[in-house]
Amino acid sequence: MGFGQGSASDLGDNAEVVGTDEAFFEDDEGEQEIVDLYNEKAGILDGEAETEVDLASYAYQIWKNATDKNPKLKKIIPELSDVVYSTRDYQPTEDKPEGVLVYLRTAEGTDALKWLDKDGQSVTESQFVVLKAAECPPKTPAIPRHEKHHELVKKSADLILEEDKTVGGGLGNRRGARFRTYERLKRYIEEVKGTLFETEELKRAVDQIYRHPLKEYAKDALNRQLRSGASDQTLAELVVALWGEDRLCAVHEEDRSYEPKIICSMGLFSQK
Repeated sequence: MGFGQGSASDLGDNAEVVGTDEAFFEDDEGEQEIVDLYNEKAGILDGEAETEVDLASYAYQIWKNATDKNPKLKKIIPELSDVVYSTRDYQPTEDKPEGVLVYLRTAEGTDALKWLDKDGQSVTESQFVVLKAAECPPKTPAIPRHEKHHELVKKSADLILEEDKTVGGGLGNRRGARFRTYERLKRYIEEVKGTLFETEELKRAVDQIYRHPLKEYAKDALNRQLRSGASDQTLAELVVALWGEDRLCAVHEEDRSYEPKIICSMGLFSQK
């Protein structure tokens, strides 16, 4: 994924945010919700603090719209190197100042966005706001990199990793599917101890969640259940099923570096 070196590109123009091969929409109602989200229907973002699936679906919708208009992006964007960067002309406001947007993937495979102003202060904690700040037409011209660009990128990465460690430890962000599922099922196992619901399969599946990052399919499926208010038993049954099908966690991915990496960054600075 990249912002496009040499031209400013939309942050969403990359399948790696969520992957283009996943089935994100299982029914018309779910698809309409994402369309409403993309079009910023009133109130649709109100629950963003409680789930991460909306951000992934929103990014996917941006990717789909962009590649439908220009299929060549399906090849161009994935071939961009990591740490790619660009800067575009930007007219700041009091609450949306000049600065740098950074997209980073943690060692646990969690995608994170950060926006720092030119003084190195965090602008917002909303991932949606950061994503929207990157929006621009495909032919937006690039401008010279600001002298503090790389310094701000480094500070952004340090802040993301520190926050990730603080709020979730090895389980990632406290709002994420992995952390929430583990906490709920750890408590559930204690509650059903000594009953028929206490199974070795569930214990092993929950232990796998603790030790390894979720696969994208599992993350999406678990987020849907968490959003729908599924019971602990229903959540446990889903986790055991995913575990049994080897679709729960990324345990033996040879190409996983287990190191955080900066995917791309975009500078937002006024030429005036």
